[in-house]
Amino acid sequence: MSSELFQALTTLSEEKGIDKETLLNALEAALISAYKKNFKTASNVSVKFNEEEGTMKVYARKRVVEEVQNELEEISLEEARQINRAYEVGDIIEEEVTPKNFGRIAAQAAKQVVTQRVREAERDVIYEEYIDREEDVITGIVQRVDGNNVFVDLGKVEAKLSKIDQIPSEEYKVHDRIKVYITKVTKTGKGPQVSISRSHPGLLKRLFEMEVPEIYDGTVEIKSIAREAGERSKIAVYASNPEVDPVGSCVGPKGQRVQAVVNELNGEKIDIVEWSDDPVVYVSNALSPSKVIDVLVDEAENQTTVIVPDDQLSLAIGKKGQNARLAAKLTGWKIDIKSESEAKELGIEFNKGKKETNEDDALLLADETDYDAENDEYLLD
Repeated sequence: MSSELFQALTTLSEEKGIDKETLLNALEAALISAYKKNFKTASNVSVKFNEEEGTMKVYARKRVVEEVQNELEEISLEEARQINRAYEVGDIIEEEVTPKNFGRIAAQAAKQVVTQRVREAERDVIYEEYIDREEDVITGIVQRVDGNNVFVDLGKVEAKLSKIDQIPSEEYKVHDRIKVYITKVTKTGKGPQVSISRSHPGLLKRLFEMEVPEIYDGTVEIKSIAREAGERSKIAVYASNPEVDPVGSCVGPKGQRVQAVVNELNGEKIDIVEWSDDPVVYVSNALSPSKVIDVLVDEAENQTTVIVPDDQLSLAIGKKGQNARLAAKLTGWKIDIKSESEAKELGIEFNKGKKETNEDDALLLADETDYDAENDEYLLD
């Protein structure tokens, strides 16, 4: 074993980003295995390296005992003291047993084991890199589309974007660059497995953090997200500083910030509403773009009854109940929507004088948009 081997390990460590000590430990284990296999021994041995001299030596390790029961692993106190009178019972004696042809045999046997350990170490390095990116957004390149699955190159690993994690309205093509949300990173026998998603609410949250400085620095807080990927999402935001407009911050000048997120999500509609610890206010905001007359709260049942103008009923419910469903997910309250005339017929008492929801506080793009109820979409100025 020459110094070239140690130099090769140093080079390998630098190129692969693997700790050299890890490689030396792997090599030591390989040499011990090779020694026991090729020389038909089960004795307790160790391998010592001397990088300066470029040598590797094998030592048999024996424990000093009063009475020997295993000659391969034990040596009597009498015999030990013939080597050195200072030895006592329990001491470990190391005796060099390096065979003349050990270098050739060991190198051949160790190659495969070291390669395996290096591969495992590489996988660990990749795992540590991606585990730090869990619950974060990363840009990948579509490598191939296989049936319902899309395989995305994330740099050092390939991840599968399954059907459930795709945005239904999107079509993925090879070489497309897409942003994905890393939901989970796990170790497997074949290396780290990275789970990704385009439909997860976390993607929406991270995109807003990237586009809105006030969210990134904590001035504005995202309290809740309800999402039906590819169709519509609702996001509740809050600012403890009364001088900061959380909705306006997310919208940005002329809607530029929110529009950047909408574009990344292939046109997904996004309602930005202001969070409140008052369920009356919060539920009213969450049902945006519908106006609300009153909200009756039943805390025992965690339910609210929302009264809306007759001409706002379909808007409050939304297409196939989507607006009401998302509002319920966003707030965590059950929501039963009644029109004003229906509430009167049922004898439900409500505050007719309640101020209707301020559109400026609970509409996507705030003053920068108009809502087209017929087509269920917002129009940018």
